[in-house]
Amino acid sequence: MRVRLLEATDNPEELICRGARNDYMSDWVGDQSFDEAMAGVDGDTIEDQKANFLAKLLKRGHYGPFEHPSATFAIEGMSRSCMAQLTRHRHASFDVQSMRYVAFDDVDPADVEEGEMVVTPPSAIDPDWVGRNQKNSDVNAATIEEREAVFRRSVRQSVEDYQELLDLGMPPEDARFVLPIGTEVNVVVTLNPRSLMHVADMRAAADAQWEIRDLTEQLLDLAAEWCPHTFDYYEAEMKHRKNRLAP
Repeated sequence: MRVRLLEATDNPEELICRGARNDYMSDWVGDQSFDEAMAGVDGDTIEDQKANFLAKLLKRGHYGPFEHPSATFAIEGMSRSCMAQLTRHRHASFDVQSMRYVAFDDVDPADVEEGEMVVTPPSAIDPDWVGRNQKNSDVNAATIEEREAVFRRSVRQSVEDYQELLDLGMPPEDARFVLPIGTEVNVVVTLNPRSLMHVADMRAAADAQWEIRDLTEQLLDLAAEWCPHTFDYYEAEMKHRKNRLAP
């Protein structure tokens, strides 16, 4: 899975600070420079002031100003299973690659056995992987070899059946019914910092499913470049809370 930042609000943390400072000022923030709006906030430099003020907002639970900026991410190669988890977060906006209009009729089923088109879970190939709901922890190399063979055979057969149905004239929107839930899909998602922190509270947790946890960590890495003070504080002080930041 790959994640790329497509577009984002410029100077997002300045915007957050301006919005929050508006709440505590008698003067109109629209007439003030950023330095003027931040007058009185602790810090030797404007960056120190931003960092201190943003941390203060997060510590107090004043999350509303973090809804003003937004960032749009492109996600390549997530499974339909992971997509179902992500799209439960209805405060985000989504565009999802359509399997009604995009037909995977040119994929070689032999390549599917190497992990193309269908996401391969670690438990299918890694003998040391222990899943959250795994019933049997006694896994050896022979078991993993057999498990991988069954998995590869199943997805290859599904893709072959899908392509045969397309050849028989079935529309892609109906032929897709035979594909596994692990079929890859590309997604575009737009989030604000508050909503991303809420997603991370739930999906970066140790008991979250491995794929959406990986997705969330990639989103957080990109967000840390975009809103460094906000996500530095989140990483250090807030990330390991459980479901605390309401959307």
